[in-house]
Amino acid sequence: MAGNPTLYDVAREAGVSLATASRALNGSTRVVKDEYRERVLDAAQRLGYTPNLSAQAVARGDSSTVALLVSDIADPYFSGIAAGVIRAADAAGLAVTMAVTERDTERELDLIRMLRGQRPRVIVLAGSRTVDESSRETLVAELSAFEATGGRVVLVGQHGLPFPTVQIDNAGGAHELAASLAGLGYREPIILAGPEQLVIAQERLRAFAERMPAARVIHGAFTRDGAHAAMLTAIDEGLGDADLVFAVNDVMAIGALSALRDRGLEGSVGVAGFDDIPMARDVTPALTTVRVDLEGAGEASLALALGDSRSATIATTVVIRDSTRTR
Repeated sequence: MAGNPTLYDVAREAGVSLATASRALNGSTRVVKDEYRERVLDAAQRLGYTPNLSAQAVARGDSSTVALLVSDIADPYFSGIAAGVIRAADAAGLAVTMAVTERDTERELDLIRMLRGQRPRVIVLAGSRTVDESSRETLVAELSAFEATGGRVVLVGQHGLPFPTVQIDNAGGAHELAASLAGLGYREPIILAGPEQLVIAQERLRAFAERMPAARVIHGAFTRDGAHAAMLTAIDEGLGDADLVFAVNDVMAIGALSALRDRGLEGSVGVAGFDDIPMARDVTPALTTVRVDLEGAGEASLALALGDSRSATIATTVVIRDSTRTR
């Protein structure tokens, strides 16, 4: 058959009405005789017919999809969360679609508006909010309108929005890391703090600095390359008495390690990160960090979406490796 077969083609092939074919294929609660159901399923298989799941979702007011919005899928932090969401969704018989917001609030709003029309069962927003609250009211209104149609909204690692939330103990992890490093003899850290407007970066910065005041705080991109460039500048300006670099995520810490190696200073200062992405164990020296169960956070988001709880907290654990040694 030329082109994609339609439901009408299946009904004609099976010798049944269009309504009967639709009920047999689309999970209607109205009973279809076994004989007719088998004829319809057989015809659909012969013709290679695939149901239009989006159209079904619009007709029923729901779907079997989870829409996951992340800031940056290339960042292992978000790919870890995504892996957990996908695993939990698969266990629940749901499919996951994914979109990237690029930490752009307008893009995030546009994506949510588009998703509302597609009617997923769940929208999961993963990523840190910024200190700029100008779009907060509009975001809450869009997500509330989605919930009003029967959908569920869950946030991962975000604060201050009136929806079920998976919290990550950023402050507790950063404070414990600073205490552990102080116990190893470190006293004068440089903190690669990420963007000033990013809430997650500021939480980790403040908690670390409460226990170990920084010799210098450097703001920059929340990326490996951003941290690499910032660290090279810091080295060229002079490290002074600094004996430690704390980066507020692991990819930035890895950028700092690379910059130190580029300047022939590998091992001259300690380096620590946050998240314990898989690469943290594989770089040389292996990276001291704070372990976050990112896949567990993704799984917890689906548990919140499909249950009645309003919050879950993901604990953190300090992991000391070769990038920091007793001084």
